[in-house]
Amino acid sequence: MRVEVEKMTIRVMKEDDLEDIIRIDAEYMGQRREEYYKRLLKEILNPDYKIVTSLVAEYDGKVIGFIAGTIFSGEFGVPENIAYITTIGVDKQFSGRGIGRELFNQFITNARAARVEKIYTIVEWDNWNLLRFFSRAGFKPSTSLNLEVEVR
Repeated sequence: MRVEVEKMTIRVMKEDDLEDIIRIDAEYMGQRREEYYKRLLKEILNPDYKIVTSLVAEYDGKVIGFIAGTIFSGEFGVPENIAYITTIGVDKQFSGRGIGRELFNQFITNARAARVEKIYTIVEWDNWNLLRFFSRAGFKPSTSLNLEVEVR
């Protein structure tokens, strides 16, 4: 399917997008993560949250992709303004057509406006498609170390 650029828009995520976001995410995750996305949208749509970083791509009126993130100032002992991309997804019918790149580019534009100095994300080491996407976007391994502990 060829994407006609004039039929696509990138806009701010809104509550009505929840079901489409869950559907797209489930295509990759193999399960519906409704509670996660309900919490995420509640945070994103909080009127006190002034910086818009969470976006959707619409094509001909249908949500076909999304990117969600947040901006931190001082968390984790990091003195500068940083942003985290918490999740990104593109409808599999539209995969490989630059939708993710367009969403990411708008995310960067919004982050720059908020004087963000760095953007981080976490990717599973064996998720080659996502690693390739972020590598092409300019991401490289961080000097920070992601630590974890199993809680049983």
